[in-house]
Amino acid sequence: MWDHEIRAMASTHAIIAASMLMATVVPAALVPGFSVYGTHLLWIYSVSGAVAAVSVAIFWLLGISPPTRKHTLGYKLSRLFRSCLYFFLSCMFFHIVVVLYGAPLIDSALETFSLAVLLSSLTTLRCLCVLGPNVQAWIRVFSRHGAMSVWDTCLQITVALTVLGAWMGAFPIPLDWNRPWQVWPISCSLGAVFGYLSGLVVAPTWIHYHRKQLTYKCK
Repeated sequence: MWDHEIRAMASTHAIIAASMLMATVVPAALVPGFSVYGTHLLWIYSVSGAVAAVSVAIFWLLGISPPTRKHTLGYKLSRLFRSCLYFFLSCMFFHIVVVLYGAPLIDSALETFSLAVLLSSLTTLRCLCVLGPNVQAWIRVFSRHGAMSVWDTCLQITVALTVLGAWMGAFPIPLDWNRPWQVWPISCSLGAVFGYLSGLVVAPTWIHYHRKQLTYKCK
């Protein structure tokens, strides 16, 4: 029943994952001294930019975003402005949450905000691509039994695994192993990326094996 959507989802996820790999490999070949550990902030923004550009392009081409009732230039600019505003507010939200969980408040503010940008690129940006700048739709999707499509279910899985990965990435930081990846916020950002990549694999796989049990309410 959902085979077409699942195939489109798997293809989309493969392209996004490939863009993240390219965002790591290409700068390493072009920028002297580039590495995930040594120039970690540059890597964060490279991956965030790649995910943002590819996600926006693919979801626009697939027509996943909800159709707009108004087609005027002013309305489209308003949606774009609200999307940018929500993304910025998401960065601030993640920054505050990470600080409340124990991240340095002042000493590593740039590193903390960079992690917030990465988390927003992996979670909030996907919400904007799938649901648009509609807070009520976001609340609906992340409430119990709120999914109305396979893309909503996919959104739930990828966002949950991304946040879980970032949270689990914080566990090794206080340990006295003296590893380069224990420097803030390397382990958390790596955890977020691995969680996101896991979500890209788990979501279509889970939906495929449960497609006969999936029932969605009409929008």
